[in-house]
Amino acid sequence: LNSYELGTSLSLDFPRLILPWKDSGLQRSRYPQKTSFKVYGNLLNRARFFNMLSFGGNVTYEFRKSRTWKHTVTPFNLTFNTLISTTEKFDSITAVNPSLALSLGDQFIPSMNYTFTYDNARLKKDYQLWWENSITSAGNVTSLLYAALGKSFSEKNKKLLGTPFAQFLKLTSEVRTLFKVGEKQHIAARFMGGVLWSYGNQTIAPYSEQFYIGGANSLRAFTVRSIGPGTYNPGQNTKYGYLDQTGDIKLEANVEYRFPIFGELYGATFLDAGNVWLMRKDENRQGGEFTLKNFVKSIALNTGVGVRYDLTFLVIRLDMGIALHVPYETGKSGYYNIPKFKDGLGLHFAIGYPF
Repeated sequence: LNSYELGTSLSLDFPRLILPWKDSGLQRSRYPQKTSFKVYGNLLNRARFFNMLSFGGNVTYEFRKSRTWKHTVTPFNLTFNTLISTTEKFDSITAVNPSLALSLGDQFIPSMNYTFTYDNARLKKDYQLWWENSITSAGNVTSLLYAALGKSFSEKNKKLLGTPFAQFLKLTSEVRTLFKVGEKQHIAARFMGGVLWSYGNQTIAPYSEQFYIGGANSLRAFTVRSIGPGTYNPGQNTKYGYLDQTGDIKLEANVEYRFPIFGELYGATFLDAGNVWLMRKDENRQGGEFTLKNFVKSIALNTGVGVRYDLTFLVIRLDMGIALHVPYETGKSGYYNIPKFKDGLGLHFAIGYPF
């Protein structure tokens, strides 16, 4: 209860595309368009460890070429991350974890992003399909400017305004489906994956960009950021334990059966699976890198049940996840390797559907 995250933003939106050129086909489209100018700030408090401040701004364009396809282009986004306070315990951990220290260090994230989304909800079919793909490039334009000034594109320790900047490529894809199987009965499913590759100026991705898993909208038998990477278990070596278990690769799958109980009260049963992995081997996180040999073993799995109260404008949700398999050694043989049943229970109170 001592950990929290607070954020605020100010956005100026225009219901058209504001471009440096005129009379383009996109500007004459009959579908909705939007240009957004945004500034934002975020404060993250990790109890007993640190306070991180992130702030920045971006310019984003949204437009459609049809009823089902939406394109989002962010040609400019600049974020600055800085630790405003740390504890002695945190400092002792980062002293032996250079990767963690780099990911949480002061740095700029100059990036651009392109996202395209398919959504057939407007077609009013018996099934809904939502598919979103995104690519983010960070630090490359800045590195090109360095190259234009005679420095190597791949040179390390380049700085922007005296502070290192991140350089990475991030790809994500997520598919969600919703099938009607009876009166007020649905089967919902989601599959998502992502890859994050850091190179050049910084070979460790910023903390805010790394993938994590677990929590009320993910693997619901586990708390957020408590699984992975791979088969790594920080409980086996607390000296080198990480504050949060994050990775460069993410795979997750969820399926959920939703049914009415009475009135506006609904029930659900679900199955969640997934994990995060590292792209590079890390001696401090043994078993964290992605390998086909340990892929099946490294997938965490849980089932569970939940209840939801639909207020039309708001859905109140209570889910209980039941762990079936964790990716690390627990001392118990077999696929169901949860030492004690109660240790594999997770309870989550949330607002809205998980997906």
